[in-house]
Amino acid sequence: MAFPDVRPRRLRRTPAMRRLVEETKLAPAELILPMFVKEGLTAPRPIASMPGVLQHTRDSLRKAAVEAAQAGLGGIMLFGVPTTESKDETGSAGTDPDGILNAALRDVVAEVGDATVVMSDLCLDEFTSHGHCGVLAADGTVDNDATLAIYAEMAVAQAAAGAAVVGPSGMMDGQVGVVRKALDAAGYQDVTILAYAAKYASALYGPFRDAVESSLVGDRRTYQQDPPNVREALREVALDVDEGADIVMVKPALPYLDVIAAVHASFDVPVAAYQISGEYAMVEAAAANGWIDRDRAMLETLTSIRRAGAQMILTYWALDAATALRARY
Repeated sequence: MAFPDVRPRRLRRTPAMRRLVEETKLAPAELILPMFVKEGLTAPRPIASMPGVLQHTRDSLRKAAVEAAQAGLGGIMLFGVPTTESKDETGSAGTDPDGILNAALRDVVAEVGDATVVMSDLCLDEFTSHGHCGVLAADGTVDNDATLAIYAEMAVAQAAAGAAVVGPSGMMDGQVGVVRKALDAAGYQDVTILAYAAKYASALYGPFRDAVESSLVGDRRTYQQDPPNVREALREVALDVDEGADIVMVKPALPYLDVIAAVHASFDVPVAAYQISGEYAMVEAAAANGWIDRDRAMLETLTSIRRAGAQMILTYWALDAATALRARY
């Protein structure tokens, strides 16, 4: 019987050998934990569609931020959840220095300092009574340019609250340039912009909308990207880079690995990806039913995103993955 001259299986014999020859390695410092803080809560509240994820109180958020820093995570991304009474047509709670998101930013920065990178989502959808990412024109469409003026104010408010990174996520044309100009004019030249540059109109955002108690009526297809398009994504990224984005992000992650790879190959700025709520919830649901191994699936999906070219990954598994990675390496 003839045997092959080349035996790739030699490099798979043991866990130690497989670790030695891994081409793609994950590290806790590449993971960013999205966190929700809810106005008026007296105790953390589980999010039913995202097992293991909480709406935090301001106190529990501070403690969770310390845990994230001690775990060696690269960063945390904060989302504010106002009360229904705090929402209005223009999302004014998002620009209010004492609104829940800006107050939480001050809390967290006071708690962790520079031990991890404190990031803030810069969008109006959590704060508007209609749930859209911008203000509405008389005909009910999102008014791009009127929204930009509010984003500029919101960016300065977040920087004043201590955010090291702001994440414009509304997919308004020109949002990065307006935010950069506003930050620089206010003396916040060192605040980083992580642009949600290629954010698709995905069916996988549902659990997130539970988490932020979204008031959305309709959909966001007129401003978020159409799933079939890749070249359009590259154009969006190029515009954001030209306008001053320091980091660009693709969202969601798993259905758009080809987009992540194309962005990584085409631009010389760091590339992020957001493993969104629906991606997380699908794995958690399948694991709860005993259909898959949760921890293996968690690391496999994260590795695939890293392999595609994302230098940093926003994931609700950031803490669990960091624990698993420390055990593995």
